[in-house]
Amino acid sequence: MRHLKAFYTFHIAATSISYREAADKLSITHGAVSKQIKVLESHLNHPLFYRQGRNVYLTKEGELLKGYTEQAFQILELGASQVRQSNRQCLEVSCEPTLTMRWLMPRLSEFHNTTHGDVRLSTAGGPVILGVTGLSMAIRRDDFELHHAHQKIKLVEEWVGPVFSPDYWQSVRQDFDKIIKLHSESRRAAWKEWLGSAGNNVDLGNNEQIFEHFYFCFQAAIDGLGGAIGSYPLVVDDLKRGRLLAPFGFIRSGHNYVLLKQEGESTLLEDQFTTWLQNSLLECVPQASLRKI
Repeated sequence: MRHLKAFYTFHIAATSISYREAADKLSITHGAVSKQIKVLESHLNHPLFYRQGRNVYLTKEGELLKGYTEQAFQILELGASQVRQSNRQCLEVSCEPTLTMRWLMPRLSEFHNTTHGDVRLSTAGGPVILGVTGLSMAIRRDDFELHHAHQKIKLVEEWVGPVFSPDYWQSVRQDFDKIIKLHSESRRAAWKEWLGSAGNNVDLGNNEQIFEHFYFCFQAAIDGLGGAIGSYPLVVDDLKRGRLLAPFGFIRSGHNYVLLKQEGESTLLEDQFTTWLQNSLLECVPQASLRKI
């Protein structure tokens, strides 16, 4: 079928309030969405959207096409899912980059040795489309709105708190104004949210450093460049090894780590991986002495 990519872009844009929102869902640029819509409109010889302010709305022809693309992609996703499940030997799992590097990858051999199941990882955060993208499952922090009817399974409640290298903590513990707050672009408000939480009467200075990725913040903390707000699963191994300290303990962030799955019957390998994740992450809750409730 000609212009399948354009039809799929239209399918996503038809349920979005703007091309920018559609671009976020598709993980492409705003301009790429606009280009694909123009290709389809030229192919069909009809406008499919009209603008009002910053939002886009379907024309009469667009509404008609939306009904057909919904049916078509639902059937295509069902067919793809059944083919994959007919003889699936591996799971394609998307996971947030820092959680992948600091928690999942060091433990994945345990799952393989127990089940002999093959799990292939890719890294991404935020909204995800399972099935048509080739992904079986996705592990996420639930800080975004789900745009698709995926099954959401809670894995563990998130606890967060500041972490420091032992040497760095000794150098600042008598004067908190010296603490350099390490931030990542993806969680710029982490320190502010922790400082604003109940019971945190800590007066810190204005020193800070910003990194592009969350992973870099933890490495910088380990290297003694400052303190980072750590999500417990991301720092648990370094706490156990003594590479990091959590002198202020951990508080609930209000978020959870969740597993996203397609609706419908699961394969044996999917069920095994889900159970293993749940059991493994049960250990990623701070001990009572570190909880600041």
